[in-house]
Amino acid sequence: MSTIKVGLLGFGTIGTGVVRVFQNNAQLLRQRLCKNIELVRVADLDVTTDRGVTLDEGILTTDAEAVINDPDIHIVIELIGGYEPAKSFILKAIAAGKHIVTANKALMAVHGREILAAAERQGVSVMFEAAVGGGIPIISAIKENLCANRFSSVLGILNGTCNFILTKMTEEGSDFAPVLKEAQDLGYAEADPTFDIEGVDTAHKIALLGALCFGTTVDFDQVYREGITAISALDIKFAGEMGYKIKLLAIAKNHGDQIEVRVHPTMIPDTYQLAEVDGVFNAVRLTGDFVGPTLLYGSGAGMDATASAVMGDVMAISRDQISGARLRVPVMGYCSEHIKTLQIKSMNDIVSHYYLRFTVLDQPGVLAKIAGCLGDYGISIQSMIQPERHEIDSVPIVLMTHSACEADIMKALEIIEKLDIVSQPTRLIRVENDLG
Repeated sequence: MSTIKVGLLGFGTIGTGVVRVFQNNAQLLRQRLCKNIELVRVADLDVTTDRGVTLDEGILTTDAEAVINDPDIHIVIELIGGYEPAKSFILKAIAAGKHIVTANKALMAVHGREILAAAERQGVSVMFEAAVGGGIPIISAIKENLCANRFSSVLGILNGTCNFILTKMTEEGSDFAPVLKEAQDLGYAEADPTFDIEGVDTAHKIALLGALCFGTTVDFDQVYREGITAISALDIKFAGEMGYKIKLLAIAKNHGDQIEVRVHPTMIPDTYQLAEVDGVFNAVRLTGDFVGPTLLYGSGAGMDATASAVMGDVMAISRDQISGARLRVPVMGYCSEHIKTLQIKSMNDIVSHYYLRFTVLDQPGVLAKIAGCLGDYGISIQSMIQPERHEIDSVPIVLMTHSACEADIMKALEIIEKLDIVSQPTRLIRVENDLG
């Protein structure tokens, strides 16, 4: 083939970035591919909005089928987002023998198995580097550069909106609500930020990373998730006094016959590299048995960074097409017959350190009662802060526990919450002291 021809579904922000890459770096793409590569069709329901780029006549259409069914198109890029019609379009394109590149983490996390099974039957590739970490090449690193390693863990800061909010709260001592409003005003948060601030977006991404790292299937519904809406300036202040920062952390760990896959606010020592990842940036920390710990850092979202990742996949598929390679790299990093089903560990069985902030009546014997309840479940106190009274007749007591089982922590807190000395609900944040 003299020219690799590409079709695009979705001409929004990321789609515009992809068009810009084709136009601005056309010569570079040819030099790296040793062939011509051309964007020949773009489909979107909106064909009138000015995106700041100009397409030649006949390229832009409202008809997705015109892209899917064009016999000259080798690769279809899906940038519509969401579940439908993206899923139906991808399955139709696969049936038509097209290779797929997508940035759709929600679709791949929830319906990935169905899509990948269809692609395997048809003998075409599905690549989704841009679905996780924006411009960070984490998926290709797992599947290719670091594929000789058994991974024991993958942890990441995977949502720029949440990381921006927590960074501003840390730097300015602000509470959540005004910083969220600022993030929306700056365009870092959507008008409806639920998917970001409640951890859904991050859960989609760690479901994919866990599956890729551990050679298993991860059902999105089994990923524990907890967002950042309950994090207060007070908790961030106390975390800092203890030598920690609070991040929305995606965590996946391999225990052999079980895996952990979870997303929640996490305190990490402020001396760790992940703690220094601020603003809208993302980072992923992999630990392999030979390479050891490796950190990949970069822009986690945005037009240009995500378009860069999309085009990396387009170029990889194009090179395979030119060389005659067929499914050179398994889509999920393991040959399909070697992908196993591993149980996802219950949160009740998770072992962690815990930050606990109690708000209690200012009277003698309060600490002894709390410590006694914790001790009844084998939970020992590592450190404590008891600051000055911050409300009338009320005082915070902040504890850091030694390693404990989540089920024991929850049982102890259930009893403590019923004590007449407790005036407000207890705040719990999990702590990762050993990133492994």
